[in-house]
Amino acid sequence: MPPITFFMKNTALTDVHIKAGAKMVPFAGYNMPVQYAGINAEHETVRNGVGVFDVSHMGEFILKGENALDLIQRVTSNDAAKLYDGKVQYSCLPNKTGGIVDDLLVYRIDDKTYMLVVNASNIEKDWNWISGFNTAGVDMKDISDRTSLLAIQGPKAAEALQSLTDIDLASMEYYTFKKGVFAGVNNVLVSATGYTGAGGFEIYFENQYAEQIWAAIFKAGEPFGIKPIGLGARDTLRLEMGFCLYGNDIDDTTSPLEAGLGWVTKFTKEFTNSAALQQQKQEGVKRKLVGFEMIDRGIARHDYPIVDADGNNIGKVTSGTQSPSLQKAIGMGYVETAFAKEGTEIFISIRDNKIKAKVVKPPFNK
Repeated sequence: MPPITFFMKNTALTDVHIKAGAKMVPFAGYNMPVQYAGINAEHETVRNGVGVFDVSHMGEFILKGENALDLIQRVTSNDAAKLYDGKVQYSCLPNKTGGIVDDLLVYRIDDKTYMLVVNASNIEKDWNWISGFNTAGVDMKDISDRTSLLAIQGPKAAEALQSLTDIDLASMEYYTFKKGVFAGVNNVLVSATGYTGAGGFEIYFENQYAEQIWAAIFKAGEPFGIKPIGLGARDTLRLEMGFCLYGNDIDDTTSPLEAGLGWVTKFTKEFTNSAALQQQKQEGVKRKLVGFEMIDRGIARHDYPIVDADGNNIGKVTSGTQSPSLQKAIGMGYVETAFAKEGTEIFISIRDNKIKAKVVKPPFNK
């Protein structure tokens, strides 16, 4: 039998990554760089300096029209009415059975125009989900395939990028954005957001400018030791901050309240399944997503069982790694609520051995 071939999408910068010696892996249907110099080195670059991630695999939808806000309010858990022009909001798309379709960012461009940024693996799923609620003629455009997205993250990001734009980067508040000229390209959206907890920016622009902007960023950032960073370090950086990853820590079966996302679940309005989620809030959840640090030697991995001192199953690991910044093994997982209190001793079942851990409150990297 001939081998089965899977069609993988490339970003506008795939060739640049390959030339730079990146190790490429399939991720969410895309050919993506997982590392260049090594995950630990790249992790430290972002924590202490500045690094650049190509995250062009993410999805972007534009919603326009008189009823755009109303549609967003009905499908998302957070209160998008609180947004103003140039403001970004983290939110969820709840499903009808208590779980999460996806987590996303909502950008208010003006009172009738919004951009939704969704996870790469969920682009089609989210589009179909939101379209199903679009009963009032909101103009929806999926611009994912023509949009590039770079995340320039780290404490030196503003300094490294400032020569490329008239936008005053250092004065931008967290979770706000501006549009302007960047590296000689008009209409670039510069957003003070990121998935690393190290500060920095995410910039959106049309694919045709990708190589020009990438080259300009690396030239401007050279005095600051700027480096390209792969998805491997993106995962260790976000886990140190306790940020959820869709498909690991949250999915169609996890409620936003179980996942500690009550802060983006606002019952000041009606949205998908809001009545059931409000009831869950009143009654209390039966399990909670917690952070934990390993006490005994061992690294917890996705789906490893979490047990009590007697070996009874009390939950499962959703994410785990050896933290490069803390030099210790950390993780997240769902446990029965009785075991969710900070300081509680739990055990990770690794190859039938009970490895001791304790519940801690994220972020791990304070």
